[in-house]
Parts: sequence; C-alpha cells; structure tokens
Amino acid sequence: VQWSSSERSTISTLWGKINVAEIGPQALARVLIVYPWTQRYFGKFGDLSSVAAIVGNANGAKHGRTVLQALGQAVNNMDNIKGTYAKLSQKHSEELNVDPDNFRLLGDCLTVVLATKFGAEFPPEVQAVWQKFVAVVVSALSRQYF
Repeated sequence: VQWSSSERSTISTLWGKINVAEIGPQALARVLIVYPWTQRYFGKFGDLSSVAAIVGNANGAKHGRTVLQALGQAVNNMDNIKGTYAKLSQKHSEELNVDPDNFRLLGDCLTVVLATKFGAEFPPEVQAVWQKFVAVVVSALSRQYF
C-alpha cells in the first residue's frame, strides 16, 4: 500500500489523540455486545452475560488495551504492516482459530467508537483515511488464513 504524506499525517495525528486505555476497551466491548457470537473466543474472560458484565469485565478491558496497543505497531510501521503482523496473524489463525472476519468487525466497531468520541474532529475525510488504514491492518491480520 502506498501512503500519501497527507494520509500518514492524518493517521498519525488521529493516533496521537487516541487514549488506548479508554478506546481499546470500548471497541472490544462493542464487538462483544453487537456481535455476541464473538464471545466464544473469550471464554476465559469470565462473565459476558450482559452489556453491564461486558463493559465492566476487567479481562475484556485489558485485552482491548492490548489490541489497541498492537494497532499502534501498525501506525509506527506503515510501510510494513504485513510484516509487523505476520506472527500475530499466524497465532490467530493456527493457535486461536479466530474467524478472520472478526478483525473487520473490530475495525468497524473501533471506527464507530472513534466517531463517537471525536465527533467533528473525525470528519468524513479523516474517517476515509482511517478506514483505509484499518482495512490494511485487517488484510495483514487475515493473511495467514488465505
């Protein structure tokens, strides 16, 4: 993927505004709530039986932070996102057996969380660049599957 200097700047600027500890847990919670079948991958997290249980789940919040921290690796390695996620793709494919479509669902939920958080600071132009970035990350994470 070729990134323009404007796209790089947009992603970097947006990433600089993201509070990983806040946004990561919100995005993962949204996935687990909106797409409840994704909960099957998180059996060790404990109670995920209700919206309140999911939102208040410490294990879910921790994993949400971990996921978003990993996204930061892509921000810092935009010229080699596939290489950056090669081992993570393999782990999710071969060890965890995660359906790769879940990466897209998480990316979509993350975009919704960002739009909710930033409002006018997340206009269509920024969202389009962000979604391109997320699509590249999803492709990299899904690479081991195909």
